[in-house]
Amino acid sequence: MSDESKFLRLTVELTVEVLDMDALQAAALAEIRHPDSDLTEEERTEQAELVSSDDSGASALQWLIEPDHVLALVDHISEIEPREAVLGVEPAEEPSDEEEDEHEHA
Repeated sequence: MSDESKFLRLTVELTVEVLDMDALQAAALAEIRHPDSDLTEEERTEQAELVSSDDSGASALQWLIEPDHVLALVDHISEIEPREAVLGVEPAEEPSDEEEDEHEHA
């Protein structure tokens, strides 16, 4: 096997249903306002307004996903080392029944 570095991009797609928008936003706002966060007061205000005004819940969910949880997908694999991670959360259409069946069997 060659010693030349090889890079692989892992793509994971997950669609979630927001069951309680108010609770989702409240949880994100609690994270933003937490005293241990590394945000300035101006950044807290800006992020809180963004979360509160986003009717999709995407901004709130992005605040609640821990990067370590995403990296846990590959932490147990000693033959690789994560080099870059990018997380995006955006509104999506409701999955069709066919897509739901496909993911249940995976």
